[in-house]
Amino acid sequence: MSRKKDTITLSIPPGTKERLEEIAARLKVLWGDRGSISGLLAAIAEGKFQVGQPITLTSAQVKALQQAIRLLIDTGKPEQAQIVTRLLLERGNLEAPLRQALQQLITQPSEPWRQQVEEYIENQQPFRLFYRNAQDAELEYTVRCAKISFHEKRFYVEIWCDETEDMKNTDFPELIHNRCLRLDRIKNIEPISAKWRDRLDFLQVYLHFYRGMVKAYEPKDNDISNEVIGEVRQVVRRVSNPFWLIREILPYGKNCQVVAPQAIRDRVKQEIHAIYQNYQNLHTPPQP
Repeated sequence: MSRKKDTITLSIPPGTKERLEEIAARLKVLWGDRGSISGLLAAIAEGKFQVGQPITLTSAQVKALQQAIRLLIDTGKPEQAQIVTRLLLERGNLEAPLRQALQQLITQPSEPWRQQVEEYIENQQPFRLFYRNAQDAELEYTVRCAKISFHEKRFYVEIWCDETEDMKNTDFPELIHNRCLRLDRIKNIEPISAKWRDRLDFLQVYLHFYRGMVKAYEPKDNDISNEVIGEVRQVVRRVSNPFWLIREILPYGKNCQVVAPQAIRDRVKQEIHAIYQNYQNLHTPPQP
């Protein structure tokens, strides 16, 4: 016996029937090869589809979800990254540039490079890494040591490589084989036959922390020593990339000083001087 169905009569403007059929077809609610209006109405009533305005996200919410997408990609979880990306595209009221960037993530998903890199690190397997830098230059590195590190909201892979030609000028020749690369700029990696190194090159950096930082300082994994002498916390740290060290300590201002080596002291002084010059050269805009 066929199940009895209720019937309704709708009065709708011209063209509405066709638009409803298009919506039903897009949502895969079909009668034969056409969109089914009755099936669409039933699905809405059953809560299978939500009707209403798109979610309006604040700029802070969009940034948070974008950061979540990057972290999921960097941690080797592209499927979850695509789920969040599709949610933003389907439910978010987004500006055109952001929508295009997210659509590109869907059509050209990132490979889970972190997963593969971690496997090579665990097996001490050297590899060839193909990379596109921020200037769109294609680079290749012969990697003999690597580690995953986290800096300022993003995961990176730090490597020791044979190549040095891309380092035209450096204040730190001891670190000329070290690179810090974004995982999402990796184009490909493949294993090679070579000898694995135990660790990256590094400098021993001597830091002094003063005043509130004496107690507030949080020890790092690469600290060699860490002790309070009088009113100063003296830290010796292995540093494979001075860029990130300087980014870390500059916000401490007068509460932190690089004691040695001189090359890093000089780089910090250059940064402070550049900041000072910015304030000295500030031009006051004309008053209306």
